[in-house]
Amino acid sequence: MIYYKTREEIELIRKSCLLVSATLAEVAKFLKPGISTLEVDTMAEKFIRDHGATPSFKNYRGFPFACCISTNDAVVHGFPNQVLLKEGDVVSVDVGAYMNGFHGDSAYTFALRQASPDVKQLLKVTKESLYKGIEKAIAGNRVGDISFAIQEYTEKQFGYGVVRELVGHGLGRHLHEDPQVPNYGRRGTGMKLREGLVIAIEPMINMGSKDVYHDDDGWTVRTKDGKASAHFEHSISVQRSKADILSSFAEIEKNEKANPNLESDY
Repeated sequence: MIYYKTREEIELIRKSCLLVSATLAEVAKFLKPGISTLEVDTMAEKFIRDHGATPSFKNYRGFPFACCISTNDAVVHGFPNQVLLKEGDVVSVDVGAYMNGFHGDSAYTFALRQASPDVKQLLKVTKESLYKGIEKAIAGNRVGDISFAIQEYTEKQFGYGVVRELVGHGLGRHLHEDPQVPNYGRRGTGMKLREGLVIAIEPMINMGSKDVYHDDDGWTVRTKDGKASAHFEHSISVQRSKADILSSFAEIEKNEKANPNLESDY
């Protein structure tokens, strides 16, 4: 079932998405070697609740935390824990917020200082692929056009692994709605995009093989070859000539550059 949103509903989703973006911007200020991802999760949940919203992920299908925080070879759905972060770690933070009857959803991957050039390139290419997918999210195109743009850039041009088992999705009153938005596929295939469709586009790109497995916790998805993975996500509204990006990386990137504990020159 596809739910097309009115302009008023899109604006409410934008508010939720911008709260998620503000939460991730706080994470960008907070991250450093020597803290745990559980501390990050606690801070993010407090920030969301202090702004009149609830964390979308907490207790969603039994997930016990406010954020999915995935480090290094963890692709997505990582459990925050008490392991201390160290220099060179890759830290993906995926957050959702629910307010005014609608969810917001976005994700950003950070690299702690002293990250390798290979890691920095992976983050750069994955973020760029997100925008290449967004460019195709216009009325009259098809879901496969988004998918192809992401795969063509990451896999064909850079040889990275595009995760098949996990996809982007519709967003609105429910955290996950139709349609699914894969990060691989063929141009001209899939559902036709129409104005008012709100979707989360989220490339999950591995430095090595596309193959993944589930950790013992039943949630955390890891790369089979143990190599790093990156994940960036925007929620967007399909429009006639250009997608309307409802979340924002602007403040996140500003804080990332200002934090000496993070890499930002990628």
